[in-house]
Amino acid sequence: MPNIKIFSGSSHPDLSQKIADRLGLELGKVVTKKFSNQETCVEIGESVRGEDVYIVQSGCGEINDNLMELLIMINACKIASASRVTAVIPCFPYARQDKKDKSRAPISAKLVANMLSVSGADHIITMDLHASQIQVSSTKASQLCMPVALAVL
Repeated sequence: MPNIKIFSGSSHPDLSQKIADRLGLELGKVVTKKFSNQETCVEIGESVRGEDVYIVQSGCGEINDNLMELLIMINACKIASASRVTAVIPCFPYARQDKKDKSRAPISAKLVANMLSVSGADHIITMDLHASQIQVSSTKASQLCMPVALAVL
């Protein structure tokens, strides 16, 4: 498969490796570290210029840290001239907060979709969204969401 690079976030490296193995590809080189103030630093360790980049990062565990790491990875690839960046997010962060159920309550799932779009994601592959509202919202970001079942494993 030409021009495809797969990178793994730190949330689930085993899943990323299984996807790469199934596709006959090697995982791309990426280094993530934390500064003393707990800021996340990401360095993409190879050229992604003109490549179709897939970043696998789940929205579980340390959800806020994993989300921030994903956003930084997407942005780093876009700045490095990747032709397209797709975020593969098996468990979409904040998916349960998909509607306004009280006055002054945020729609956090829509906020996450907007952040993914602003960081540079061209597509979002996810599965088992909490509700269809995330998909049908009027923003460009949430239209990028493509729920699928990961049948390759």
